[in-house]
Amino acid sequence: MQKSPQITASIQNMFSQSTAVLSQPSVATFERFEQRGGVQQAYIYVMVAAVVSALIAAFFALFHSEVTFFGQLFTRLILVPLGFAVFTGAVYYIGKALFKGTGTYAEVAYTFSLFFVPMSILGTLIGIIPIIGFLAAILIALANMYFGFLAVQSSMNIRTNGEALALLVLSGVAYFLVSLIVGGFLASLFIARAVLSGV
Repeated sequence: MQKSPQITASIQNMFSQSTAVLSQPSVATFERFEQRGGVQQAYIYVMVAAVVSALIAAFFALFHSEVTFFGQLFTRLILVPLGFAVFTGAVYYIGKALFKGTGTYAEVAYTFSLFFVPMSILGTLIGIIPIIGFLAAILIALANMYFGFLAVQSSMNIRTNGEALALLVLSGVAYFLVSLIVGGFLASLFIARAVLSGV
């Protein structure tokens, strides 16, 4: 099935915007792009990261007995966009409710996708390297916090550093709690499947 030319052009445009955001990180750079797209473009872009990450993780699962090809494939395809949705949703709703942010969810989703996608793919690529992958994951997490700090100020129009940082921390807590719930649910499914199959 051939990609729509419009979708392909949109992804190419977003990739060039990601390059600008990563190479010239500032609130002004994010603001330049925050209204260039909306929720649909953001999630199409995030799905690119999910598919690429899923394929990389699934391929390298063939060399590790503790994980499975399809487990890695489907987990990434589900959890990457879900994680993005939870975190950006938390940024938007907490930002509006507690910090009087004036941005729209479309601006939050689009802005965050510009750094989330390349960093997610980079994290998956480097993550396959033992030891180095762990250290790189820490650096990527710190970089994501920095880009998120700038993106919050841009997309939610929250310019006070303390408030922007507090919003990121609260959104991170919300993301962590939802991850625990989802992780617990998925773990219970795997346990139930193992019990039923007699493994």
